Amino acid sequence: MPAQVPTPTPRIRFRRYQLDDTPAVASMFGDPEVQRFYPAMTSISEARQWIEWNLGNYTTHGFGLWVAEHRQTGSFLGDCGLTLQPVEGRHLLEVGYHLQAPHRGYGYATEAGRACIAYAFDVLEAPFVCSIVDPTNARSSAVASRLHESQRTFTNDEGCPKQLYWSNPA
Repeated sequence: MPAQVPTPTPRIRFRRYQLDDTPAVASMFGDPEVQRFYPAMTSISEARQWIEWNLGNYTTHGFGLWVAEHRQTGSFLGDCGLTLQPVEGRHLLEVGYHLQAPHRGYGYATEAGRACIAYAFDVLEAPFVCSIVDPTNARSSAVASRLHESQRTFTNDEGCPKQLYWSNPA
């Protein structure tokens, strides 16, 4: 099984989710800006299911979304990590990122995303990593454009247009 979490960055350390992270996850997804893109995440039980999904991904795949903590303070910044996502009949390795409102706009998502992409290429030896973004999510699109070299539009299984950003190992 590969290493458990990505290498820390200058400002961020990663760890696996724990069930006692449920209030922080509920707070992160309860933010009105995040609710625009994750409207189903409205309760403590859904936050707990999010964590349980990631715990299952760690067991099944050896990766998932990891808690991103500030290295100096230990505060919960959000999460970032790798999941398998359906795109046009295939399951692609995606780097995803979510931050609590007070931590947006400081480069944490880009910093964490780069660490997770390095993990995907260096530890998992992935041939490809992508990010899937709602085209109306300007913040996430900006991060994805910094993380990846290529992009195109596709329609997901629900018939919604999405932006697919991707990178290959250097």
